[in-house]
Amino acid sequence: MVSGISERDQIARAAGGDKSAQAALVNRHMPVVWRVAYRMLKDRQEAEDVTQETFLRAWKILPDWEDRAKFSTWACTVAINLCRDRLKKKAPVLMDELPDQSDPAMRPDQALHQKQATGRITGLVDLLPERQKEALTLCAFEGMGNIEAADAMGISVEALESLLSRARRKLRLELAEQHEA
Repeated sequence: MVSGISERDQIARAAGGDKSAQAALVNRHMPVVWRVAYRMLKDRQEAEDVTQETFLRAWKILPDWEDRAKFSTWACTVAINLCRDRLKKKAPVLMDELPDQSDPAMRPDQALHQKQATGRITGLVDLLPERQKEALTLCAFEGMGNIEAADAMGISVEALESLLSRARRKLRLELAEQHEA
């Protein structure tokens, strides 16, 4: 709830054209939608376009909204599908470097080590098959539970768990090989 209004009420008000309810939904869900799109597309502008398109679609369907899934799950599903469409249309774009997420209290050598480790892991995640990368992005990076992530991907929880298991196993093997080298 935001300001004492349930999400269901906010959706109903937004469907009726209430701009403050629409803004509240965007403010609540835009960060997750953008992060999912950015992790899949590796391009800020593309992620912004997908995020905008996701919410444009939301405003069109809100009058017929059926409360079968959480709004955030539905929005991530739309964003994933839009990202898939964009990825099919163009060759993959790799990030030159990760956004700086180091702790300012960290020593420079620690920050460099963390940045290098994060870069290796991100590079390995980028090499995973698309569905494994999507599952890992939703669960590990966005903190979604298995049920919500499975709903967002349109698969069963068992299928999601299988994707996660295969992704983690492949990452462990790759990291072990890098460590040995």
